[in-house]
Amino acid sequence: MTMKQLSVFVENKPGTLAEITGILGENGIDMCALSVADTERYGILRLIVNNPQKAEDALKAAGFKVSLTDVIAIAVSHKPGGLSKALKHVAKAGIAVEYMYAFVSPKADTAYVILRVQDNQKAILALQQGGIPVVQGEEIYGK
Repeated sequence: MTMKQLSVFVENKPGTLAEITGILGENGIDMCALSVADTERYGILRLIVNNPQKAEDALKAAGFKVSLTDVIAIAVSHKPGGLSKALKHVAKAGIAVEYMYAFVSPKADTAYVILRVQDNQKAILALQQGGIPVVQGEEIYGK
């Protein structure tokens, strides 16, 4: 129940993000979520896209350093405390979260959270036992 996340190493200079998003657009790849972590000279662009393999191939062909990573997507209540409930189950299972990012779902009362953790299978089990929905990529992509 993991999904693929695209990670792109980017130089922190004008036009890099425009180039990357242009390549994705030209290849018919829809971005569903993104996060950028940066320093003064470089950054990591993390993306959830509707066709991760095609995106990886297109960006590599353009000379970008790209990798695919397994991440977990969960649905949480879009209200105060919704995320805390899910993270408590992960913590109780002794799993550290390496990073995460979130975005609001088209469903009025739901937000999606992308989690990168130490042990995906253990985290998925803990979340499911806690009643937290682990979602498939198709739900996020809107298919």
